Amino acid sequence: MDDDLMISALQHFAYCPRQFALIHLEQAWAENRFTAEGKVLHERVDSGLAEQRRDTRFERGVMLESSRYRLRGKMDLLEVQAGDPLVYFPVEYKRGKPKVESWDRIQLCAQALCLEEMRDCHIHEGALWYWEVRRREVVEITPELRDETVSAIAAARTILQEGRTPPPTAELKRCRACSLKDLCEPEAFRQDASRKYMEEIFQP
Repeated sequence: MDDDLMISALQHFAYCPRQFALIHLEQAWAENRFTAEGKVLHERVDSGLAEQRRDTRFERGVMLESSRYRLRGKMDLLEVQAGDPLVYFPVEYKRGKPKVESWDRIQLCAQALCLEEMRDCHIHEGALWYWEVRRREVVEITPELRDETVSAIAAARTILQEGRTPPPTAELKRCRACSLKDLCEPEAFRQDASRKYMEEIFQP
C-alpha cells in the first residue's frame, strides 16, 4: 500500500531522523563509498538461490510485509530450521562493523515483526552479519527491542504525515559518515539555529 513504510527506512530514522526525512520525504539521495559498498554487498547476497543444508533451508531476498505495522521490504537471508514448529532466523547483512547503537537491530526486529505476522510464528532471535569483521552478531528479539522498534515506526510515520524535516542529529560523528552531508548542510543549519536562539534571548 502507498502508506506502507519501508523496513530499511527505519535504519535511516534510527541513525538520524533528518536523514530519514531527506530520503523518504524530500526524495534526496547521494552516494558515497559506504553506500556504494553496501549496495554491492546486498546485491551479492540477494542474488543467491534458496538452498537446503541438512535440516536448514536458506531463503534469500525474502519479501516482507505487515498489515498491522504497515511495513514492507526485503530481507537478505532467512534461515528456516526443520522442527515442530519451524524455527525462523532472520539475518541482515551490513557493510560495517558491530555497533553499540541500536539502529541495525531495529531494522532486524522490524523484519522479525513482519515474519511473525506472515508465517504465524514467534521469533526469538536473529543475526546481523558485518562485512568489515566477517562475523555474525546474534540479536535477541527482546520485549525492549520490540518496543523500541514499534516506537521508531510510529515516530518515522509521524514525520512523513506532518511533512516536516527535523534538525540535524546532535551526534556530529554520524554527519561525517553520512552520504547526504552536502545536501543536509548540518553545520550551516546549526549556525542558523544558534543565531536565531541568541537573537531571541537578547531581543528587547
